[in-house]
Amino acid sequence: MTLALGCIADDYTGASDLANTLARQGLRTVQTIGLPATAFDLSGVDAVVVALKSRSIPAADAVASSQAAAIWLRAQGAGHVLFKICSTFDSTDAGNIGPVTDALRASSACPMVVVTPAFPATGRTVFQGNLFVWSVPLDESPLKDHPLNPMHDANLVRVLSRQTATGVGLVPLQVVEAGVDALRARLAQVQAEGCGMAIVDAVFDRHLLTIGAVALGYAVSTGASGLGLGLAAALIESGRVTKADPAAETEAPMGGHAAILAGSCSAATLAQIDVFAGQGPVLRLDAERLLADSEGQVAEALAWARPRLGAGPLLIASSAAPDQVAALRGRPDAGSTGHKIEQALAAIAEGLVQAGTRRLIVAGGETSGAVVDRLGISGFRIGPEIAAGVPVLRALSGQGPDMLMALKSGNFGGTDFFRDALKLMP
Repeated sequence: MTLALGCIADDYTGASDLANTLARQGLRTVQTIGLPATAFDLSGVDAVVVALKSRSIPAADAVASSQAAAIWLRAQGAGHVLFKICSTFDSTDAGNIGPVTDALRASSACPMVVVTPAFPATGRTVFQGNLFVWSVPLDESPLKDHPLNPMHDANLVRVLSRQTATGVGLVPLQVVEAGVDALRARLAQVQAEGCGMAIVDAVFDRHLLTIGAVALGYAVSTGASGLGLGLAAALIESGRVTKADPAAETEAPMGGHAAILAGSCSAATLAQIDVFAGQGPVLRLDAERLLADSEGQVAEALAWARPRLGAGPLLIASSAAPDQVAALRGRPDAGSTGHKIEQALAAIAEGLVQAGTRRLIVAGGETSGAVVDRLGISGFRIGPEIAAGVPVLRALSGQGPDMLMALKSGNFGGTDFFRDALKLMP
């Protein structure tokens, strides 16, 4: 088996976004949760996305974990490795985009790394090296006040230059507009000027297609999911990959019980819970009781759920209204409150699976991570898209049963998201 594309994502939700993008373009895609501890059957797989949590950790640790992922991907036969970063270039002057890109470039003897966080579908564009969020420069957008990685400079050539000793060049939009040959020539010029990386402008999807076709000629690239779109299109156009239907990855009916766990307190998830309440049974957990007696509340929730599972989908929610969330944040132990609730929901998920649940939807990014870890799932095959950025997932695990899942960030999906998901998870 030889992979067409190996990807290293610096966080879990970014990994899912990229995996979904690749699958929509027609690549048979698997997402792993970290480096797999056991061997995967990757026969027929075109792309693997290794999901790390390396965006905000010390640069040396990010480099080490990313290098380990690259070694594993190369061992699976990956001809090109994409380092997937956030489309808002989340990083500090210490890294981690520059240090990781440096390390991947050096270990693969890659003379030039194309770098672009552009993803026009989500309003992220790059012009003259400056990153825009819709029509606003990054350093004037609300993202400038990110709690971990505040971005106070929209000029990515300057930002990346502060993170690396490698020279950073610029490929302006007019070059990309001129096509593949012009882009290749400009990159060669940038390299001759002593640079090993180049920020490449992109404003429309057609620019991503040009960039992907050229970047594929190098061993490494760095970018957001938009670059993944370009790379996937180039692989299909070149004939190295035969376009597939993502529905084929999950089309076989799963059967078994269906359940929904909601840990997000976003307005979108709260509205989705209210809509589902008119369609099936809902158990709303009391956060205070959950914190005071976690084991007891988990047992009560499972006792409520087991006799109802056979009648159809059900929902268990720890989601709280804004005033309740504010009260929880005011507790002396507020720092550990979220973690305790996530772990309780993960324990409920484990009990539901033991009771025969084979179709599981989880709302909330941190809750999703806790559930995946608790169930010992090491990866997913990526199926059809339910809503923007949220695909159906077929769990890969040597320990547990075959399952279909949907893991969504709190704000994703429309009010009928849960019903829409269940329709694609027969």
